[in-house]
Amino acid sequence: MSARTDVVVTGLGATTPLGGDTASTWAAMLAGTSGITAIEEEWAAGLPVRIAGRLAVEPTELLDRVQARRLDRCEQVALVAAREAWADAVRPDVDPERLAVVIGTGTGGALTMLGQDDVLEASGVRRVSPHTVPMLMANGPAAWVSIELGARGGAHAPVSACASGAEAIALGLDLIRLGRADVVVAGGAEACICPLTLAGFAQAQAHSTRNDAPGLASRPFDTGRDGFVIGEGAAVVVLERADFAAARRAHPYAVLAGAAVTSDAHHITAAHPEGQVRAMRRALAAADLPPLAVDVVHAHATSTPKGDLAEAQSITEAVGVHPAVTATKSMTGHLFGAAGALGAVAAVLSVRDGVVPAVRNLDDLDPEVKLDVVTGGPRTGAVGAALANAFGFGGHNATLVFTPA
Repeated sequence: MSARTDVVVTGLGATTPLGGDTASTWAAMLAGTSGITAIEEEWAAGLPVRIAGRLAVEPTELLDRVQARRLDRCEQVALVAAREAWADAVRPDVDPERLAVVIGTGTGGALTMLGQDDVLEASGVRRVSPHTVPMLMANGPAAWVSIELGARGGAHAPVSACASGAEAIALGLDLIRLGRADVVVAGGAEACICPLTLAGFAQAQAHSTRNDAPGLASRPFDTGRDGFVIGEGAAVVVLERADFAAARRAHPYAVLAGAAVTSDAHHITAAHPEGQVRAMRRALAAADLPPLAVDVVHAHATSTPKGDLAEAQSITEAVGVHPAVTATKSMTGHLFGAAGALGAVAAVLSVRDGVVPAVRNLDDLDPEVKLDVVTGGPRTGAVGAALANAFGFGGHNATLVFTPA
């Protein structure tokens, strides 16, 4: 099979702090709505961070009660988003051996691991759930989605921190272009809002501490940014070989024209711009597009002082200063392993609709950022190519390129 096999996006699914599905999430992004709220529960009272991007719709409201009890929250959101994406793609009639699943995550079933450890310490071995291991394992989201869809072409689970969701989609592209699948359900899931993660990120001085103004806390590229805001959710896309989709008369959203994954080999938490530049350049080369063809960049842009500046410099070097740049983490917070997949969904919709969400809370653009960052309101106009970035601790970099179908 040719390395240039066309791959299209035929289905989208999402559950986020902005909405329980793709349509509501996208509408909230265009409206500039914030999904960041205060954590009012007693367990957060003594923490330095008491804000988060929590789900707008509880996944347990959308799943069978018995099934939901056997799933970690990360697995729940993955299943919710995958079901939406599969239905949106009109449930492709595909040989199960030619259907693959790739769902990435940063922490997997962290809530189960911590919760069951508490049970063990307080009540002993006999009170630990027999479902603990299937709930905490990082491949759980991919496994459950594959079981749900009957996918026998492989169930993969990239774990590459905040690049996981985007890397999953890049792997989906590879599986189709290598001739190993006709359809791939790919994306990312994360749900790890708890005392340990909030305390850990606070101690690392990576998380915003604007507890008195949650909606103003996440502010990518702004001079007043003081860290990211943790979020939870999932985003999933259905990828298909273009001729397979055409044969069943599917209606693609966009073409996944290229992708690239690189590693910095530099530092466990600090990004190196060179690795990000390589990811963007390689993705564009894979799409056979010059930098000037890029109209939109969906930036990783988490709202950390150093991270945003490093990415701004990388975009400038790899692509230029001409594209419209957006950063939707200003509204959703940082969904870690799901972030890259949600960025991909936003990029796909920008290509389809010809509109780019504005960055919320950008009151004073950092003077070192030379990019054309969208502010004030959504920007409209035809989008010939959209680039979506996702970078993670450990030096993981993933870039996706989408073009019109």
